[in-house]
Amino acid sequence: MAMNALAATSRNFRRAARLLGLDSKLEKSLLIPFREIKVECTIPMDDGTLASFVGFRVQHDNARGPMKGGIRYHPEVDPDEVNALAQLMTWKTAVAAVPYGGAKGGIGCSPGELSRSELERLTRVFTQKIHDLIGTHTDVPAPDMGTNAQTMAWMLDEYSKFHGHSPAVVTGKPIDLGGSLGRDAATGRGVMYATEALLAEYGKSISGSTFVIQGFGNVGSWAAQLIHERGGKIIALGDVTGSIRNKAGIDIPALMKHRNDGGALKDFHSAEVMDSAELLVHDCDVLVPCALGGVLNKDNAPDVKAKFIIEAANHPTDPEADEILAKKGVIVLPDIYANSGGVIVSYFEWVQNIQGFMWDEEKVNNELEKYMSSAFRHIKAMCKSLDCDLRMGAFTLGVNRVARATLLRGWEA
Repeated sequence: MAMNALAATSRNFRRAARLLGLDSKLEKSLLIPFREIKVECTIPMDDGTLASFVGFRVQHDNARGPMKGGIRYHPEVDPDEVNALAQLMTWKTAVAAVPYGGAKGGIGCSPGELSRSELERLTRVFTQKIHDLIGTHTDVPAPDMGTNAQTMAWMLDEYSKFHGHSPAVVTGKPIDLGGSLGRDAATGRGVMYATEALLAEYGKSISGSTFVIQGFGNVGSWAAQLIHERGGKIIALGDVTGSIRNKAGIDIPALMKHRNDGGALKDFHSAEVMDSAELLVHDCDVLVPCALGGVLNKDNAPDVKAKFIIEAANHPTDPEADEILAKKGVIVLPDIYANSGGVIVSYFEWVQNIQGFMWDEEKVNNELEKYMSSAFRHIKAMCKSLDCDLRMGAFTLGVNRVARATLLRGWEA
């Protein structure tokens, strides 16, 4: 998968650069990261022994503003993959029109095998090592795999010991420390707004369409709830534990209650269990992959029956599947746009922290809808002028905005 994300990102960038007719020197310059940081983090473990971990941060581009991207705690941290993800954040923030560049980082560790106090010490040592390389107007980290709001709270506290109270240095914080209302649901809500925008293009709406959702974590469960609220009929959904279907539509509020009470997806009373392999090729109007990358490939793409695919996950469609789906006339809404609700509301969190003025949830959601629908219109305009699909429309939009900012700053100086 690592190579897949990397290969797909550089391939999409190269295709976008060609379509835009970018100067080859500029194209090369846009790919080179601004800075790559690697630090050793040694902490005392609970048993008194010392352990060393490698922390890193790739800062890809800051032409449009401070760099932004997640911090992941994961045992296999592949530098190439982190590079690709940092680069992807550069294009994603540009597509969303938030004033950031891309970054990504983390620590090579197994967070499940560390105690809470070991994780806290590790986070604080990492923050001490990079505190002069991040900042409100330099690089603003956020949670990612294996990290959460608590990790951000520790980073903020440690950073503030050096720089004074700086709530805007990280996003995805707990509400009590300056986190934004609506941040938790943001990616799923963005998926719903993106779906609305796409269906409207084809004279359809969420209400009256049928949906299949793969993945029922944060993004999948919020997307399901919000699509259901808007009258969408979710006829099948699944996660790693199994898949269920009900052609009359799954009762999402009842399913959420069942799950919050500790029930497994497959034991939900008002739906039947189905084969998970069948989920992605189930008959529906809209397929929403919210889980892992690479789930749509050359083997299952020919059997996809959905008319629209909303990429809520990162890289759910591999390049071979992309070509097959295009030939079938399936419309794919790319991840770089479809799942950008999270980074847009992270931007709102940062803005609120800088102003020292917090918004109510209604304002957060209204602003998110404005950004999502505006980005969609700009992507459609690129598709029209360059005669390309939505993925290239989004990539060319993002790459073009970064290229223009770079040229305006005088990149050769």
